[in-house]
Amino acid sequence: MENNIWIQIKVTCDLKYRDTVCDIMSIVDPGLMIEDYSDIETGLNTVYGELIDETILNADKNTVAVSVYISGDRPLGEYLSFLRERFSANGVDAKIETLGLDENEWASSWKQYYKPIHIGERIVVCPPWEKCELPENGILVEMDPGMAFGTGSHETTRLVMRLLEKHLSVGENLLDVGCGSGILAICASKLGAKRCSSYDIDPVAVRVARDNIESNGITNVTCDVSDLLSNVTLEYGKYDFVTANIVAEIIIRMAPDLPGFINDGAVLIVSGIVDSKQADTVAALEKVGFSAFDELHENEWCAVALRYGK
Repeated sequence: MENNIWIQIKVTCDLKYRDTVCDIMSIVDPGLMIEDYSDIETGLNTVYGELIDETILNADKNTVAVSVYISGDRPLGEYLSFLRERFSANGVDAKIETLGLDENEWASSWKQYYKPIHIGERIVVCPPWEKCELPENGILVEMDPGMAFGTGSHETTRLVMRLLEKHLSVGENLLDVGCGSGILAICASKLGAKRCSSYDIDPVAVRVARDNIESNGITNVTCDVSDLLSNVTLEYGKYDFVTANIVAEIIIRMAPDLPGFINDGAVLIVSGIVDSKQADTVAALEKVGFSAFDELHENEWCAVALRYGK
């Protein structure tokens, strides 16, 4: 595969899901192409004297298609899994297609582009087929991308990991909501967390996360299926630290339920948030007792660290 190959990810859904799909797709890439002909009037033949294509006039006005284009060296499997997870969490019924792609060719060649990633001061994320050098007191997180989102290649994951390295204290119990590949819980364990409980709505993500947990030789991280906090248990007490690398709308929806799962003084790191939605997300969390004390930005993304109570 050449570096200049581009893959179109096209999502088709009912018009009522348009805004939600656009929000989720923008996490993969902010350059959206939207096909929405709902405002084309039936029987209209011209706009400003120009003929309207017959296919547009006859298009289904109740259906919208949203596409992004990613380069052939990006982790396609992660993105597709991420879209399935987030659409399911938001109750969106959508069709996902990949266009301009020989899947057999991609499946056999994409690994050449997945290289070790250095994050923060100590963390190195490395695929199992690569060798990498660790910095002094470095932490190796071995990740096979599989079909789950989160290998450190996306800005939102890196931002959370940098804040984890900065603010997690040894011996704390951590909850990871929307774990994807399991990378955040694995990272937290290697940074000194006492116990990590991770959850995802997607059973495929849970399977991949469990494989990654095992390959890293970790015994204090569990991973189970849950729609946000619905199946989260307090078997070992309330949590000292929470990570949630999910879209702003879901974080806002989950905010009122979080206090029931955490200790006073607990730290929450949220990510998957575009800069334009940071204020709304923080405001929703402040309403239930959190206060922001740190944030990081990369490109159009942000991650925010907040403390509950004191």
